[in-house]
Amino acid sequence: QVQLVESGGGLVQPGGSLRLSCISSGRIFNIYVMGWYRQAPGKQRELVATITSGKTPNYADSVKGRFTISRDTAKNTVYLQMNSLKPEDTADYYCAADQSLHSIVVISPASWGQGTQVTVSS
Repeated sequence: QVQLVESGGGLVQPGGSLRLSCISSGRIFNIYVMGWYRQAPGKQRELVATITSGKTPNYADSVKGRFTISRDTAKNTVYLQMNSLKPEDTADYYCAADQSLHSIVVISPASWGQGTQVTVSS
């Protein structure tokens, strides 16, 4: 397991942008598949984006074209750039890590961050 700490959440107007960061304590960060998830009040946690150790990204249909996931191996950090934000993007956002893409996809990763809140409202 690795320790994960998210940052970058906040209040933003519709159409605005935010960049979330997730820093990992692990020295072997580069072998992990990383995922960003979100959970809105009263709803189940959902997978938003993933990025493999080879930096191949994948996105939920609801965020394609608006969100970009990336990772900086030298900084042990994964990012989620969120553009054209909508009120329905409001949620707590979590990053997670696992050596298995399957574990990330089925929302059962080995390591979770504590979450950062994103509110999209005018």
